[in-house]
Amino acid sequence: MSEIRHRRGDGDGNEKVETAGESDHVDSEEEKVLEEKYVDELAKSLPQGTDKTPEILDSALSGLSSRWRNWVIRGIFTWLMIGGFCLLIYGGPLALMITVLCVQVKCFEEIINIGYAVYRVHGLPWFRSLSWYFLLTSNYFFYGENLIDYFGVVINRTDYLHFLVTYHRFISFSLYCVGFVWFVLSLVKRYYMRQFSLFAWTHVALLIVVTQSYLIIQNIFEGLIWFIVPVSMIICNDVMAYVFGFFFGKTPLIKLSPKKTWEGFIGGGFSTVLFGLVLSYMMSQYPYLVCPIEYSESLGRMTMDCEPSSLFRLQDYTPPQFLQPVMKVLGREKFNMYPFMIHSLALSIFSSVIGPFGGFFASGFKRAFKIKDFGDVIPGHGGIMDRFDCQFLMATFVNVYITSFIRTATPQKLLQQVYNLKPEQQLQLFYALKESLENRNILNMIP
Repeated sequence: MSEIRHRRGDGDGNEKVETAGESDHVDSEEEKVLEEKYVDELAKSLPQGTDKTPEILDSALSGLSSRWRNWVIRGIFTWLMIGGFCLLIYGGPLALMITVLCVQVKCFEEIINIGYAVYRVHGLPWFRSLSWYFLLTSNYFFYGENLIDYFGVVINRTDYLHFLVTYHRFISFSLYCVGFVWFVLSLVKRYYMRQFSLFAWTHVALLIVVTQSYLIIQNIFEGLIWFIVPVSMIICNDVMAYVFGFFFGKTPLIKLSPKKTWEGFIGGGFSTVLFGLVLSYMMSQYPYLVCPIEYSESLGRMTMDCEPSSLFRLQDYTPPQFLQPVMKVLGREKFNMYPFMIHSLALSIFSSVIGPFGGFFASGFKRAFKIKDFGDVIPGHGGIMDRFDCQFLMATFVNVYITSFIRTATPQKLLQQVYNLKPEQQLQLFYALKESLENRNILNMIP
Protein backbone atom coordinates (compact mmCIF):
# COMPACT_ATOMS: atom_id res chain seq x y z
CA MET A 1 0.00 0.00 0.00
CA SER A 2 1.54 3.26 -1.11
CA GLU A 3 2.16 5.97 1.43
CA ILE A 4 1.10 9.53 0.66
CA ARG A 5 4.00 11.94 1.07
CA HIS A 6 4.60 15.63 0.47
CA ARG A 7 7.45 18.05 0.90
CA ARG A 8 7.60 20.63 3.65
CA GLY A 9 10.03 23.51 4.07
CA ASP A 10 11.99 23.80 7.31
CA GLY A 11 12.52 27.57 7.08
CA ASP A 12 16.18 27.35 5.91
CA GLY A 13 15.48 26.59 2.27
CA ASN A 14 15.67 22.84 2.92
CA GLU A 15 12.86 20.38 2.37
CA LYS A 16 11.93 17.21 4.16
CA VAL A 17 9.50 14.54 3.13
CA GLU A 18 6.61 13.86 5.49
CA THR A 19 3.76 11.40 5.43
CA ALA A 20 0.20 12.73 5.46
CA GLY A 21 -0.23 11.61 9.07
CA GLU A 22 2.90 13.46 10.18
CA SER A 23 1.81 16.56 8.30
CA ASP A 24 -1.64 16.48 9.93
CA HIS A 25 0.02 16.08 13.32
CA VAL A 26 2.24 19.10 12.72
CA ASP A 27 -0.72 21.13 11.49
CA SER A 28 -2.77 20.17 14.53
CA GLU A 29 0.09 21.09 16.86
CA GLU A 30 0.47 24.46 15.17
CA GLU A 31 -3.27 25.05 15.34
CA LYS A 32 -3.31 24.04 19.00
CA VAL A 33 -0.60 26.58 19.79
CA LEU A 34 -2.54 29.17 17.78
CA GLU A 35 -5.76 28.38 19.67
CA GLU A 36 -4.00 28.74 23.02
CA LYS A 37 -2.67 32.08 21.87
CA TYR A 38 -6.20 33.13 20.92
CA VAL A 39 -7.56 32.05 24.29
CA ASP A 40 -4.97 34.27 25.97
CA GLU A 41 -5.92 37.17 23.68
CA LEU A 42 -9.60 36.45 24.35
CA ALA A 43 -9.10 37.07 28.06
CA LYS A 44 -7.82 40.54 27.21
CA SER A 45 -10.22 41.40 24.38
CA LEU A 46 -13.61 40.41 25.80
CA PRO A 47 -15.22 43.21 27.87
CA GLN A 48 -15.24 42.58 31.62
CA GLY A 49 -18.03 44.10 33.69
CA THR A 50 -16.21 43.96 37.02
CA ASP A 51 -13.52 46.23 35.55
CA LYS A 52 -15.96 48.67 33.95
CA THR A 53 -17.15 51.63 36.01
CA PRO A 54 -19.07 54.77 34.94
CA GLU A 55 -16.79 57.82 34.97
CA ILE A 56 -18.87 59.61 37.62
CA LEU A 57 -18.59 56.69 40.03
CA ASP A 58 -14.95 56.17 39.14
CA SER A 59 -14.03 59.70 40.16
CA ALA A 60 -16.29 59.69 43.25
CA LEU A 61 -14.76 56.46 44.56
CA SER A 62 -11.16 57.16 43.60
CA GLY A 63 -10.12 57.53 47.26
CA LEU A 64 -11.29 54.04 48.24
CA SER A 65 -9.27 50.85 48.08
CA SER A 66 -10.10 48.47 45.23
CA ARG A 67 -11.84 46.09 47.67
CA TRP A 68 -14.24 48.71 49.05
CA ARG A 69 -14.62 50.35 45.66
CA ASN A 70 -15.87 47.06 44.22
CA TRP A 71 -18.17 46.64 47.25
CA VAL A 72 -19.82 50.03 46.68
CA ILE A 73 -20.20 49.56 42.92
CA ARG A 74 -21.71 46.09 43.31
CA GLY A 75 -24.04 47.42 46.01
CA ILE A 76 -25.30 50.32 43.89
CA PHE A 77 -26.04 48.19 40.83
CA THR A 78 -27.52 45.39 42.94
CA TRP A 79 -30.12 47.78 44.32
CA LEU A 80 -30.76 49.19 40.85
CA MET A 81 -31.41 45.66 39.55
CA ILE A 82 -33.71 44.87 42.49
CA GLY A 83 -35.62 48.09 41.79
CA GLY A 84 -35.92 47.16 38.12
CA PHE A 85 -37.17 43.70 39.08
CA CYS A 86 -39.90 45.25 41.25
CA LEU A 87 -40.98 47.47 38.35
CA LEU A 88 -41.24 44.42 36.09
CA ILE A 89 -43.43 42.66 38.65
CA TYR A 90 -45.65 45.75 38.72
CA GLY A 91 -45.77 45.59 34.90
CA GLY A 92 -47.42 42.16 35.10
CA PRO A 93 -46.91 38.79 33.42
CA LEU A 94 -46.42 40.15 29.90
CA ALA A 95 -43.57 42.44 31.01
CA LEU A 96 -41.92 39.52 32.82
CA MET A 97 -42.21 37.22 29.80
CA ILE A 98 -40.74 39.81 27.45
CA THR A 99 -37.88 40.33 29.92
CA VAL A 100 -37.23 36.58 30.08
CA LEU A 101 -37.00 36.48 26.28
CA CYS A 102 -34.60 39.45 26.20
CA VAL A 103 -32.41 37.91 28.92
CA GLN A 104 -32.39 34.62 27.05
CA VAL A 105 -31.18 36.25 23.83
CA LYS A 106 -28.46 38.22 25.65
CA CYS A 107 -27.20 35.16 27.55
CA PHE A 108 -27.07 33.16 24.32
CA GLU A 109 -25.16 35.96 22.62
CA GLU A 110 -22.56 36.08 25.41
CA ILE A 111 -21.96 32.32 25.24
CA ILE A 112 -21.79 32.21 21.45
CA ASN A 113 -19.45 35.21 21.30
CA ILE A 114 -16.90 33.30 23.38
CA GLY A 115 -17.02 30.36 20.96
CA TYR A 116 -16.77 32.68 17.99
CA ALA A 117 -13.80 34.53 19.49
CA VAL A 118 -11.93 31.29 20.28
CA TYR A 119 -12.37 29.72 16.84
CA ARG A 120 -12.29 32.91 14.76
CA VAL A 121 -8.68 32.15 13.87
CA HIS A 122 -9.85 29.31 11.63
CA GLY A 123 -12.33 31.41 9.67
CA LEU A 124 -15.04 28.75 10.03
CA PRO A 125 -18.01 29.49 7.76
CA TRP A 126 -21.55 30.24 8.94
CA PHE A 127 -20.95 29.61 12.66
CA ARG A 128 -22.73 32.71 13.94
CA SER A 129 -25.50 32.56 11.34
CA LEU A 130 -26.23 28.92 12.17
CA SER A 131 -26.18 29.62 15.90
CA TRP A 132 -28.78 32.37 15.60
CA TYR A 133 -30.86 30.26 13.21
CA PHE A 134 -30.99 27.41 15.73
CA LEU A 135 -31.95 29.93 18.44
CA LEU A 136 -34.89 31.14 16.35
CA THR A 137 -36.09 27.62 15.53
CA SER A 138 -35.80 26.56 19.19
CA ASN A 139 -37.82 29.57 20.32
CA TYR A 140 -40.42 28.90 17.64
CA PHE A 141 -40.87 25.38 19.01
CA PHE A 142 -40.84 26.12 22.75
CA TYR A 143 -42.83 29.35 22.73
CA GLY A 144 -45.23 27.80 20.23
CA GLU A 145 -45.82 24.98 22.72
CA ASN A 146 -46.63 27.54 25.41
CA LEU A 147 -49.02 29.44 23.15
CA ILE A 148 -50.84 26.24 22.21
CA ASP A 149 -51.12 25.13 25.84
CA TYR A 150 -52.50 28.41 27.16
CA PHE A 151 -54.07 30.12 24.12
CA GLY A 152 -55.15 27.05 22.13
CA VAL A 153 -58.84 27.93 22.31
CA VAL A 154 -58.32 31.38 20.78
CA ILE A 155 -55.80 30.27 18.18
CA ASN A 156 -57.98 27.41 16.94
CA ARG A 157 -60.80 29.85 16.21
CA THR A 158 -58.60 31.70 13.72
CA ASP A 159 -58.56 29.81 10.42
CA TYR A 160 -55.06 30.71 9.26
CA LEU A 161 -53.58 29.90 12.69
CA HIS A 162 -55.31 26.53 12.97
CA PHE A 163 -52.83 25.02 10.51
CA LEU A 164 -49.88 26.27 12.60
CA VAL A 165 -51.37 24.72 15.75
CA THR A 166 -52.16 21.36 14.15
CA TYR A 167 -48.74 20.92 12.54
CA HIS A 168 -46.63 22.94 14.97
CA ARG A 169 -44.20 20.15 15.84
CA PHE A 170 -43.81 19.05 12.23
CA ILE A 171 -43.05 22.63 11.16
CA SER A 172 -40.56 23.00 14.02
CA PHE A 173 -38.77 19.79 13.09
CA SER A 174 -38.68 20.83 9.42
CA LEU A 175 -37.06 24.14 10.37
CA TYR A 176 -34.47 22.29 12.45
CA CYS A 177 -33.72 19.96 9.52
CA VAL A 178 -32.99 23.01 7.33
CA GLY A 179 -30.38 24.14 9.86
CA PHE A 180 -28.98 20.61 10.13
CA VAL A 181 -28.53 20.34 6.34
CA TRP A 182 -27.07 23.85 6.25
CA PHE A 183 -24.46 22.81 8.83
CA VAL A 184 -23.51 19.63 6.95
CA LEU A 185 -23.09 21.57 3.71
CA SER A 186 -20.85 24.10 5.48
CA LEU A 187 -18.33 21.47 6.65
CA VAL A 188 -14.75 22.10 5.57
CA LYS A 189 -12.42 19.08 5.37
CA ARG A 190 -9.61 20.53 7.44
CA TYR A 191 -11.84 21.76 10.27
CA TYR A 192 -14.29 18.89 10.85
CA MET A 193 -13.42 18.51 14.52
CA ARG A 194 -13.72 22.23 15.26
CA GLN A 195 -16.96 22.62 13.36
CA PHE A 196 -18.54 19.71 15.19
CA SER A 197 -17.25 21.17 18.47
CA LEU A 198 -18.99 24.44 17.68
CA PHE A 199 -22.15 22.57 16.63
CA ALA A 200 -22.15 20.93 20.06
CA TRP A 201 -21.33 24.32 21.64
CA THR A 202 -24.43 25.85 20.08
CA HIS A 203 -26.70 23.02 21.20
CA VAL A 204 -25.40 23.09 24.77
CA ALA A 205 -26.04 26.85 24.82
CA LEU A 206 -29.59 26.20 23.59
CA LEU A 207 -30.09 23.56 26.28
CA ILE A 208 -28.83 25.88 29.03
CA VAL A 209 -30.58 29.05 27.90
CA VAL A 210 -33.64 28.37 25.73
CA THR A 211 -34.97 25.31 27.55
CA GLN A 212 -34.68 27.05 30.92
CA SER A 213 -36.42 30.21 29.71
CA TYR A 214 -39.27 28.02 28.41
CA LEU A 215 -39.60 26.51 31.89
CA ILE A 216 -39.55 30.00 33.45
CA ILE A 217 -42.51 31.02 31.26
CA GLN A 218 -44.38 27.89 32.36
CA ASN A 219 -43.70 28.76 36.00
CA ILE A 220 -45.13 32.26 35.45
CA PHE A 221 -48.35 30.77 34.06
CA GLU A 222 -48.73 28.70 37.25
CA GLY A 223 -48.90 31.96 39.21
CA LEU A 224 -46.52 34.88 39.65
CA ILE A 225 -45.54 33.61 43.09
CA TRP A 226 -43.84 30.58 41.49
CA PHE A 227 -41.61 32.98 39.57
CA ILE A 228 -41.05 35.81 42.05
CA VAL A 229 -40.24 33.72 45.15
CA PRO A 230 -37.57 31.45 43.55
CA VAL A 231 -35.93 34.36 41.71
CA SER A 232 -35.88 36.44 44.91
CA MET A 233 -34.37 33.53 46.83
CA ILE A 234 -31.47 33.28 44.40
CA ILE A 235 -30.95 37.05 44.62
CA CYS A 236 -31.03 36.92 48.43
CA ASN A 237 -28.61 33.98 48.55
CA ASP A 238 -26.23 35.69 46.14
CA VAL A 239 -26.29 38.99 48.03
CA MET A 240 -26.06 37.55 51.54
CA ALA A 241 -23.34 35.04 50.59
CA TYR A 242 -21.32 37.99 49.26
CA VAL A 243 -21.96 40.04 52.43
CA PHE A 244 -21.06 37.22 54.84
CA GLY A 245 -18.05 36.28 52.72
CA PHE A 246 -16.87 39.89 52.52
CA PHE A 247 -16.94 40.50 56.27
CA PHE A 248 -16.39 37.05 57.78
CA GLY A 249 -15.05 34.86 54.97
CA LYS A 250 -11.82 33.01 55.80
CA THR A 251 -12.31 29.37 54.74
CA PRO A 252 -12.21 28.72 50.95
CA LEU A 253 -15.20 26.78 49.66
CA ILE A 254 -14.22 25.56 46.18
CA LYS A 255 -11.16 25.95 43.96
CA LEU A 256 -13.24 26.88 40.90
CA SER A 257 -14.22 30.11 42.63
CA PRO A 258 -11.48 31.14 45.10
CA LYS A 259 -13.44 34.09 46.53
CA LYS A 260 -16.30 31.86 47.70
CA THR A 261 -16.05 30.89 51.36
CA TRP A 262 -17.81 28.51 53.72
CA GLU A 263 -18.83 31.46 55.88
CA GLY A 264 -20.56 33.10 52.92
CA PHE A 265 -22.14 29.81 51.82
CA ILE A 266 -23.60 29.04 55.26
CA GLY A 267 -24.60 32.64 56.03
CA GLY A 268 -26.30 32.99 52.66
CA GLY A 269 -28.13 29.68 53.19
CA PHE A 270 -29.65 30.61 56.57
CA SER A 271 -30.56 34.08 55.31
CA THR A 272 -32.31 32.59 52.26
CA VAL A 273 -34.43 30.21 54.34
CA LEU A 274 -35.61 33.02 56.65
CA PHE A 275 -36.18 35.41 53.76
CA GLY A 276 -38.15 32.75 51.84
CA LEU A 277 -40.52 32.13 54.76
CA VAL A 278 -41.22 35.83 55.27
CA LEU A 279 -41.67 36.56 51.55
CA SER A 280 -43.92 33.51 51.07
CA TYR A 281 -46.14 34.58 53.98
CA MET A 282 -46.52 38.08 52.57
CA MET A 283 -47.18 37.07 48.96
CA SER A 284 -49.61 34.25 49.76
CA GLN A 285 -52.14 36.89 50.84
CA TYR A 286 -52.63 38.39 47.35
CA PRO A 287 -54.76 36.55 44.73
CA TYR A 288 -53.04 38.53 41.96
CA LEU A 289 -49.78 36.79 42.82
CA VAL A 290 -51.06 33.26 43.55
CA CYS A 291 -53.71 32.73 40.87
CA PRO A 292 -52.64 30.90 37.69
CA ILE A 293 -52.88 32.74 34.39
CA GLU A 294 -55.72 31.23 32.35
CA TYR A 295 -57.89 32.14 29.39
CA SER A 296 -61.45 33.10 30.33
CA GLU A 297 -64.18 32.18 27.81
CA SER A 298 -66.65 34.65 29.31
CA LEU A 299 -64.23 37.58 29.36
CA GLY A 300 -62.47 36.66 26.11
CA ARG A 301 -59.02 37.34 27.57
CA MET A 302 -56.37 36.00 29.94
CA THR A 303 -57.24 36.47 33.58
CA MET A 304 -55.62 36.06 37.01
CA ASP A 305 -58.84 36.08 39.06
CA CYS A 306 -59.57 32.95 41.06
CA GLU A 307 -60.44 31.51 44.42
CA PRO A 308 -56.99 30.82 45.93
CA SER A 309 -56.25 27.13 46.31
CA SER A 310 -55.69 25.47 49.68
CA LEU A 311 -51.96 26.18 49.31
CA PHE A 312 -52.67 29.85 49.88
CA ARG A 313 -55.20 29.67 52.73
CA LEU A 314 -54.22 29.89 56.37
CA GLN A 315 -54.40 26.56 58.16
CA ASP A 316 -53.85 25.44 61.74
CA TYR A 317 -50.80 23.34 62.49
CA THR A 318 -49.83 21.48 65.64
CA PRO A 319 -46.12 22.02 66.32
CA PRO A 320 -43.82 19.02 66.87
CA GLN A 321 -43.20 17.77 70.38
CA PHE A 322 -39.88 19.55 70.88
CA LEU A 323 -41.57 22.92 70.23
CA GLN A 324 -44.41 22.36 72.70
CA PRO A 325 -42.64 24.15 75.60
CA VAL A 326 -42.15 27.23 73.40
CA MET A 327 -45.83 27.21 72.41
CA LYS A 328 -46.86 26.96 76.08
CA VAL A 329 -44.78 30.03 76.90
CA LEU A 330 -46.58 31.85 74.08
CA GLY A 331 -49.89 30.59 75.40
CA ARG A 332 -50.87 28.78 72.21
CA GLU A 333 -51.35 25.15 71.24
CA LYS A 334 -51.44 25.65 67.47
CA PHE A 335 -50.17 28.18 64.98
CA ASN A 336 -51.43 29.46 61.64
CA MET A 337 -49.45 29.42 58.41
CA TYR A 338 -49.90 29.09 54.67
CA PRO A 339 -49.11 25.59 53.31
CA PHE A 340 -47.08 27.28 50.55
CA MET A 341 -44.55 28.24 53.22
CA ILE A 342 -43.70 24.55 53.66
CA HIS A 343 -43.00 24.31 49.94
CA SER A 344 -40.94 27.49 50.15
CA LEU A 345 -38.62 25.65 52.55
CA ALA A 346 -37.83 23.13 49.81
CA LEU A 347 -37.25 25.96 47.33
CA SER A 348 -35.00 27.92 49.70
CA ILE A 349 -32.91 24.86 50.59
CA PHE A 350 -32.37 24.08 46.92
CA SER A 351 -31.53 27.70 46.09
CA SER A 352 -28.96 27.92 48.88
CA VAL A 353 -27.39 24.43 48.64
CA ILE A 354 -27.63 23.41 44.96
CA GLY A 355 -28.24 26.80 43.32
CA PRO A 356 -24.69 28.12 43.90
CA PHE A 357 -23.32 25.21 41.87
CA GLY A 358 -24.80 26.88 38.80
CA GLY A 359 -22.43 29.74 39.57
CA PHE A 360 -19.53 27.33 40.14
CA PHE A 361 -20.28 25.71 36.77
CA ALA A 362 -20.13 29.14 35.12
CA SER A 363 -16.87 29.89 36.97
CA GLY A 364 -15.31 26.71 35.61
CA PHE A 365 -16.48 27.61 32.11
CA LYS A 366 -14.91 31.07 32.38
CA ARG A 367 -11.67 29.68 33.80
CA ALA A 368 -11.39 27.34 30.81
CA PHE A 369 -11.18 30.44 28.60
CA LYS A 370 -9.24 32.56 31.08
CA ILE A 371 -11.93 35.22 31.31
CA LYS A 372 -13.37 36.90 34.39
CA ASP A 373 -16.87 37.73 33.16
CA PHE A 374 -19.21 36.89 30.29
CA GLY A 375 -19.61 40.56 29.42
CA ASP A 376 -19.74 44.13 30.73
CA VAL A 377 -23.44 45.00 30.68
CA ILE A 378 -23.65 45.41 34.47
CA PRO A 379 -20.77 47.33 36.10
CA GLY A 380 -19.34 45.48 39.09
CA HIS A 381 -21.16 42.27 38.16
CA GLY A 382 -20.24 41.36 34.58
CA GLY A 383 -22.56 40.15 31.85
CA ILE A 384 -26.18 39.06 31.99
CA MET A 385 -25.09 35.41 32.15
CA ASP A 386 -22.99 36.19 35.24
CA ARG A 387 -26.18 37.17 37.09
CA PHE A 388 -28.45 34.43 35.73
CA ASP A 389 -26.21 31.36 35.94
CA CYS A 390 -27.96 30.17 39.13
CA GLN A 391 -31.43 31.30 38.02
CA PHE A 392 -31.57 28.83 35.13
CA LEU A 393 -30.88 25.86 37.40
CA MET A 394 -33.47 27.12 39.87
CA ALA A 395 -36.10 27.48 37.12
CA THR A 396 -35.73 23.82 36.19
CA PHE A 397 -36.10 22.71 39.82
CA VAL A 398 -39.24 24.83 40.32
CA ASN A 399 -40.85 23.42 37.17
CA VAL A 400 -40.02 19.83 38.20
CA TYR A 401 -41.29 20.53 41.73
CA ILE A 402 -44.61 21.94 40.46
CA THR A 403 -45.09 19.01 38.09
CA SER A 404 -44.25 16.43 40.76
CA PHE A 405 -45.95 17.82 43.88
CA ILE A 406 -48.30 20.70 43.01
CA ARG A 407 -49.93 20.60 39.59
CA THR A 408 -53.28 18.88 39.13
CA ALA A 409 -55.55 18.76 36.10
CA THR A 410 -58.02 21.66 35.99
CA PRO A 411 -61.29 21.91 34.01
CA GLN A 412 -59.90 24.91 32.12
CA LYS A 413 -56.82 23.04 30.88
CA LEU A 414 -58.83 19.93 29.99
CA LEU A 415 -61.31 22.06 28.04
CA GLN A 416 -58.49 23.59 26.02
CA GLN A 417 -57.46 20.09 24.96
CA VAL A 418 -61.07 19.17 24.17
CA TYR A 419 -61.45 22.23 21.94
CA ASN A 420 -58.53 20.96 19.88
CA LEU A 421 -60.46 17.79 19.01
CA LYS A 422 -62.57 17.41 15.87
CA PRO A 423 -66.37 18.05 16.31
CA GLU A 424 -67.25 14.33 16.09
CA GLN A 425 -64.59 13.54 18.71
CA GLN A 426 -66.00 16.23 21.01
CA LEU A 427 -69.48 14.68 20.66
CA GLN A 428 -68.08 11.23 21.39
CA LEU A 429 -66.43 12.56 24.54
CA PHE A 430 -69.65 14.34 25.55
CA TYR A 431 -71.83 11.22 25.29
CA ALA A 432 -69.22 9.07 27.04
CA LEU A 433 -68.98 11.56 29.93
CA LYS A 434 -72.77 11.89 30.14
CA GLU A 435 -73.21 8.12 30.28
CA SER A 436 -70.56 7.84 33.01
CA LEU A 437 -72.22 10.58 35.11
CA GLU A 438 -75.66 8.93 34.74
CA ASN A 439 -74.34 5.52 35.75
CA ARG A 440 -72.88 7.01 38.93
CA ASN A 441 -76.10 8.98 39.66
CA ILE A 442 -74.16 12.23 39.68
CA LEU A 443 -76.53 13.98 37.26
CA ASN A 444 -79.49 13.05 39.46
CA MET A 445 -77.87 14.85 42.38
CA ILE A 446 -77.89 18.19 40.54
CA PRO A 447 -80.93 20.29 41.67
